[in-house]
Formats: sequence, structure tokens, C-alpha cells
Amino acid sequence: MLRDTHAHLDDAQFNQDVPGVIDRAKAAGMDFILDPGCDEATSAQAVALSEHWDIVYAAVGFHPSDCEAFDPDRHLPMLTRWCQKPKTLAIGEIGLDYHYDDGAPKALQQKVFATQMELAGNLGLPVIIHDRDAHGDSLAMVQAHLNRETSGVFHSYSGSVETARQIFDLGMMIAIGGPLTFKNARKTPDVVAYAPLDRLLIETDSPYMAPVPRRGQRNEPSFVRLVAEKMAAIKKLDVETVIEATAANAQRLFQF
Repeated sequence: MLRDTHAHLDDAQFNQDVPGVIDRAKAAGMDFILDPGCDEATSAQAVALSEHWDIVYAAVGFHPSDCEAFDPDRHLPMLTRWCQKPKTLAIGEIGLDYHYDDGAPKALQQKVFATQMELAGNLGLPVIIHDRDAHGDSLAMVQAHLNRETSGVFHSYSGSVETARQIFDLGMMIAIGGPLTFKNARKTPDVVAYAPLDRLLIETDSPYMAPVPRRGQRNEPSFVRLVAEKMAAIKKLDVETVIEATAANAQRLFQF
């Protein structure tokens, strides 16, 4: 079964047609879509979607771009309550994002990231990590704060083969999305070729970064097969082998 391990169905771009998106996902052979929250509102919506749709599951957390709104006294108990829901599977999307000069202060991003990783460890849940232009600090913080027993995934992985090797040494996975299919993809195809099949997940990061030939359209979970096809071509494997392996990896990491 196809499994999309990162899709923001809570995004406003899906407000009018979630039923159609779910129907197309099921028609494509999907039985799992993981919706990670990025702040209080989207985390609440991800949980609500998971309770309404059988193939949708939730993760909850504060994205680094939203970390200035994080209030530990308010939000740690709230995240904990959401994680008691049977279909809330992870803490995420959390991490570091140094791309924008006017983004949240790095020290604050790191503090909120560490707090949420420690919460995940206390709850026995994996983490979904956003790492943009912060590979060194992200890896160092994971090494310091990750619960190795629950582990996690670097989503929309864009780093080097060497960084991927260090991630795998920590027992973690990487998730690959639509950019793998882009003509200007450079490092990611090499990473996919190098990576053990049992450490790879596929995702869409919907509604963003639709894979070729859907590039420029709103992305949605049913397009995840295009990522699997490209991954299979790079690894010189049958696409069904990639689909089965990445589905098993999702099951192993998220325990659903």
C-alpha cells in the first residue's frame, strides 16, 4: 500500500475538497496519510482530520517558523493531551529553519526544538524533523536530545550523502518528496542511490512541491506514487518493491 508520511491536509488550499483528495488517495491504493501540525491551530486540525477520515493520522508540534508562539506552560499539556489520541503518532513538524534572515531567533528555535524532542521521548513517540539550511545544528541537537528508542525522520530531506549517513547512524530515517523528480535535483538522487531501502520514506509535503509531471499544481497525497517511481528508477528496483518497503518503514517508525 502507498503511504504518504507528510501531507498538510490542514492547509487552507484543501478547505473545499478534502473528501475528493481522500477519494483520490484511496483510488491510488493508499491506506495512510500522516498530517503533521505546525502550530496550535494546525495541530488541532490535524487531530480532527484523523478522527474523521480512516486513512488520515496526525502528528502535533510547533514548526520552527512558528516557535515564537510556543508557550510551554500552555502548549506542553496541550500536545500531551493530543498525543493520547489513538491516531496521533508523532511529535512534528519540529526542527530548525535558518533560511530567512528575519526568521525566529536561532537560540529560540533550538530551545523549542529541544523541548519538543524531550516531550516526544517522554511520550515514547517519534519525531518529524524540519531541517532547512541548518544541517549541522539540526544533527547536533538530534544527537543531544533524540530518544533513540523512539527515533524519527528528517522530512523533505535535502542534505548530503555524508549527513544522511550520520542520520542513519542515529537509527533515523529520511523522507523524500517531489523535489527528487525535478530536473535541477542534485544531491537528493545521490542520497537515494546511497540510502539503504529500509531507511527511506516517501512523502508529498502537500500542498507544496508537486512532483513532475504535476509540478506547478497543488500537490496532494495521490501524487506520492510519482516519488516512488523516481526512487525505484534511481535504485534500479521495481516500483512495487519500493512501495512495499517504504510502507513497511512507515509502519515500523510510526507504529500504527
